[in-house]
Amino acid sequence: MKDNKIIIFDTTLRDGEQALGSSLGINQKLQIALALENLGVDVIEAGFPVSSQGDFKAVQKIASKVKNSTICALSRALDKDIDMAYEALKVAKHFRIHTFIATSTLHIQDKLKKDFDEILSMAKRAIIRARSYTDDVEFSCEDAGRTPIDNLCFMVENAIKAGAKTINIPDTVGYTLPSEFANIIKILFNKVPNIDKAIISVHCHNDLGMATGNSLSAILQGARQIECTINGLGERAGNCALEEVVMAIKTRKDYLKGFYTDIKCENISKTSKLVSAITNESIPSHKAIVGSNAFSHSSGIHQDGVLKNRQTYEIISPSAIGIHENRMLMTARSGRAMIKTCLENLGYDENTYNLDDVYERFLRLADKKGQVYDYDLEALMFLSYENEEENEFILEKLSVISGNIPTACVCMRIKEELKTEACTGNGPVEAVFNCIARITNLKPVLKAYSINAKSSGVDAQGQVDVDLEFKGRKFHGKGLSTDVIEASAQAFVSAYNAIYRSLKVEERKMA
Repeated sequence: MKDNKIIIFDTTLRDGEQALGSSLGINQKLQIALALENLGVDVIEAGFPVSSQGDFKAVQKIASKVKNSTICALSRALDKDIDMAYEALKVAKHFRIHTFIATSTLHIQDKLKKDFDEILSMAKRAIIRARSYTDDVEFSCEDAGRTPIDNLCFMVENAIKAGAKTINIPDTVGYTLPSEFANIIKILFNKVPNIDKAIISVHCHNDLGMATGNSLSAILQGARQIECTINGLGERAGNCALEEVVMAIKTRKDYLKGFYTDIKCENISKTSKLVSAITNESIPSHKAIVGSNAFSHSSGIHQDGVLKNRQTYEIISPSAIGIHENRMLMTARSGRAMIKTCLENLGYDENTYNLDDVYERFLRLADKKGQVYDYDLEALMFLSYENEEENEFILEKLSVISGNIPTACVCMRIKEELKTEACTGNGPVEAVFNCIARITNLKPVLKAYSINAKSSGVDAQGQVDVDLEFKGRKFHGKGLSTDVIEASAQAFVSAYNAIYRSLKVEERKMA
């Protein structure tokens, strides 16, 4: 019986990097490679050594540092590419040479200006040369999804005869549908006589949104390696996302019977965030598995169901991928059950408040504010806080000087008194933060800072979101302006007001 382990081949550092606006540095690539090793990735495609000296050095460094994953380098079916790949890889404990050539009629005729027989000869020669360096050789039929099936079968048979141990079938342009791609794999297993001598791999792009579906359909027909990337990074619309196929295999054992990977799923979330931070590619909030909304619930009906039994609306436990925080969002769509549960978690007995009254005030606040946090709800209980006019701190004026010594001057109104401070910082945003901290005499720690464009053009508005930690609790602030420094100041002041209200609540509790 064929082993049902699915080999995870990660190409974030090669195909994923091709989607970025600029190349990653050597140390950045090494940091990602070590994270992939810690995640349990079987094969790490570290780069394309012949493409640049920087890529060569990155592959070489990764090969020297990573011990538990096989390190792979890509090469065209050319001697110089294969030789360069070996030179970069030879220090590795385990390494693979991955060589490829196009097999579709369109690519052969219009891109390579050759015929199929010439391509077949080049492929065999490349595999034989790669085998002179290592037994672990992978061969890819580029654009296999649009290759005539008889040609594909003949190419695969000859590639295996030449010594390739892994045969990769890419849907290079994301053209096929799951049933169609599955049929290609099925035909290969039925028609290629020596197919049992190699592992069949798939590499699916996401141009039609089918990358994960195509990859899963392929393993049902005998494929045992999936090529993928963290967060689905890759050319054009991206690649099959590692987190999606791994969690699908783990979650749908009823359908994907017997299949498994060696991925340490509890490390998925932190690896996703690391790759996002290093590549400067933000993760869409609605992204499957790792998006910020993937385990969030704002609908009152959904929240009520999850509170009774998480499985009503969650097919995966957040803790399975390393997320351990509550993502029940309080919005105007939240019901009384959600508010009651939140108050219980804050330590309030239902006999000490009128739920209808609190809920009515909560809805008024939610309509104004959007998302309501637990400290907002607590402030409602004690302070009847619903209006912006009740803020303790109001930003009045702001000026910033950039340059070698970034300096900010901030004027704030506290009750009827105006206070002004000037501070320096490592940048203008930090200088503003330092001013506000000095004026308020509060010293929170900045834990998160993000900027998102809310419109386009020269007058585009930017939204700044910040999370401040104060006495072990996180407080959120938001600012919106055409000036990102002003938006940052607004966000800081918003969070400081939340901290102040929290302190007032504590005073009332003690009274």
